[in-house]
Amino acid sequence: MNLHSRKGFVKASRFYALMFVALTGILGMVSPPDLALMTAQSQTTQDRKAQADRLFNQGNQQYQISQFEVALQSWQQALTIYQEIKDRFGEGNAIGNLGLAYYSFGKYDKAIEFHLQHLAIAREIKDRGGEGNALGNLGIAYDALSKYDKAIEFHLQALAILRETKNRSGEGSVLGNLGIAYHSLGKYDKAIEFHLQALAILRETKNRSGEGNALGNLGIAYDALGKYDKAIKFQLQSLAIAREIKDRLGEGVSLGNLGIAHYSLGKYDKAIEFYLQSLMIAREIKDRGDEGTALGNLGNAYQALGKYDKAIEFQIQRLAIAREIKDRLGEGQSLGNLGNAHYSLGKYDKAIEFFLQHLAIAREIKDRLGEGIAITNLAEVYEKLNRDQEAMISYQQVLTIFREIGDR
Repeated sequence: MNLHSRKGFVKASRFYALMFVALTGILGMVSPPDLALMTAQSQTTQDRKAQADRLFNQGNQQYQISQFEVALQSWQQALTIYQEIKDRFGEGNAIGNLGLAYYSFGKYDKAIEFHLQHLAIAREIKDRGGEGNALGNLGIAYDALSKYDKAIEFHLQALAILRETKNRSGEGSVLGNLGIAYHSLGKYDKAIEFHLQALAILRETKNRSGEGNALGNLGIAYDALGKYDKAIKFQLQSLAIAREIKDRLGEGVSLGNLGIAHYSLGKYDKAIEFYLQSLMIAREIKDRGDEGTALGNLGNAYQALGKYDKAIEFQIQRLAIAREIKDRLGEGQSLGNLGNAHYSLGKYDKAIEFFLQHLAIAREIKDRLGEGIAITNLAEVYEKLNRDQEAMISYQQVLTIFREIGDR
């Protein structure tokens, strides 16, 4: 019995447009009679811009600690002001970041809408940096929709702009995201190629955080190739950097990925040790997203140990967090894993119920890989219940999906 569930998480070196908007003065020639009026208007515009900038940066900080709802509100308020004062640069950045918020809610089509608007504004005002950001973020959103060829297309466009503008750090990030897209296509050697290029640039630019991400992604690729010792070596290097630069978020992710590597080796108790450390850090820094991921991974480890009640306990906690932060992808994964646990307990009707909920969410957010996993799980339950016709139809559906997304 091989019930498919996602047991890991990728620390993507995402090229997000979380940019500080610099304060700029307003210059102009005025005649003496209108001077006071123009100065007052300029002052008002500057004050409004400063207010928008504060809201924009406040949203960035909230986003970084997974407060996605309040970040969205801050960026929405900033956007309203930027539009009022006709600040197209600020407007584009705010729209791009709203796309990030919707991405975090699992609303990938909505995220794409906003990134396309950002792209249009960036091109209109000839903001090449913003154009590169928008293209990179479109690539990330299409990756989440399992449209990997489309993701690669946008990442390559972003890469061309970053090379043209000599943004080496951004170039490293996009190369990492290309690696992630190829990883999703199951082209792990190609993924490693891009992660190594990213690593070289991030070391050159002394971007220690990005270097840690690249090492972590190399570890994940080697894990996928079954080279677990190599995976652990890279994750340990990633962990060392995170601790050196006091990046608690990166440290938590590296610990989680070390858990995944030990899980792959069948060392479930050791995996649990790492997941618990990851969980502790996520709670300390109030990162609800990574807290949910750690809880889900703990559930998977206890599932592997045959401790199904414990597995269910952790998956329910993960499900609650995913719903709280509107992480639809995480919600679907939790429901799928709850289905696995109930299947293991012989509660097949309950398992089907959970798998159907996972399937509904996967289809809603256009998560084709998740859809394939949910249908595979349903097929295997149907087979167990001797519902052979339903099992056959499900296997045919899932084969089509896996071929469509190029998941060999």
